Amino acid sequence: MYGGPRVGPGHYEPDRVPVEVLRYAGGLDTLPSGSPGKVGVLELEFARTQHGTELVEHYQKSPLQIMRPLYYDLLRPDMPYTYLMSTGAGIMQGDRLRTDLGFGPGTSAHVTTSAYTRVLRMDHDYAVALTNLRVDDDAYVEHLPDPLVAFAGSRLYQRTRVTLAPSATLLLGEAFVSGRLARGERHGYAVFASDVEVRRPDGTPVAIDRLRLVPSAIGSLAVLDDHDVVAMLYVLTHRASAAELSDLLHDALATCAPELRVGVSTLPGDAGAWVRMLGDDTQDVLRATTLAWTAVRRRLTGDDAPTIRKC
Repeated sequence: MYGGPRVGPGHYEPDRVPVEVLRYAGGLDTLPSGSPGKVGVLELEFARTQHGTELVEHYQKSPLQIMRPLYYDLLRPDMPYTYLMSTGAGIMQGDRLRTDLGFGPGTSAHVTTSAYTRVLRMDHDYAVALTNLRVDDDAYVEHLPDPLVAFAGSRLYQRTRVTLAPSATLLLGEAFVSGRLARGERHGYAVFASDVEVRRPDGTPVAIDRLRLVPSAIGSLAVLDDHDVVAMLYVLTHRASAAELSDLLHDALATCAPELRVGVSTLPGDAGAWVRMLGDDTQDVLRATTLAWTAVRRRLTGDDAPTIRKC
């Protein structure tokens, strides 16, 4: 088989697809799923070495790829900043994308994307984007991709699964934009479904968050309370109590009203806290996310966050 087992359906197809997305399953009038360029695979493994955290294993298959990790944080010269990239114009119908990121014991890393992810119009079938994170003992990881923009007619199932050691820390972000807002396009996508699942190495659930957006089913005015952008930040750590993190996030985001609607909650088992933000301007939401991230990083590491460079 072209590309070996990594491009077999058992590797890139999820074990379940939400019914809201699955109802669009069908043949394609373009290259079928599994064809070259329709399956993207990215596998990265980070380990702690005498020089700090380094990328020690790397496999990529177009359209997913990275350049080399960068070390530009003067306060954390041991911490790589890695940018996930795509060689394509965006996520297209029939695409199946899988990203596996492993962070070994004691590692520290920041992962983001080089640009917004565009989900293009789909007339047949749907697309899938899977991300699997493994964060080992005493690791500190920030996974903060740029927003995903859902074009009119797009259909996407996005799933993030995390295996998190009890002594590890993970800051996990996700942002969704309801269309090309500058063109007046909003909530024209067919369906966007997102699952975030965090578990301990023994399988014990830590946090599960499911988002289902189907404008045609529930009316556009009901979607996101008639807002255009939603973002989440999950802070999973043992370095501070859930109550302290919740108060910290509340304080950090207090200046964002009335532009945004913000909700902060603690996670079960004192595992951390999370925030969900709704707004109408992407930059307002991103500024709020940055405020929350920088406040949390300062509390958990004692270091200020750098300005994240984008191309």
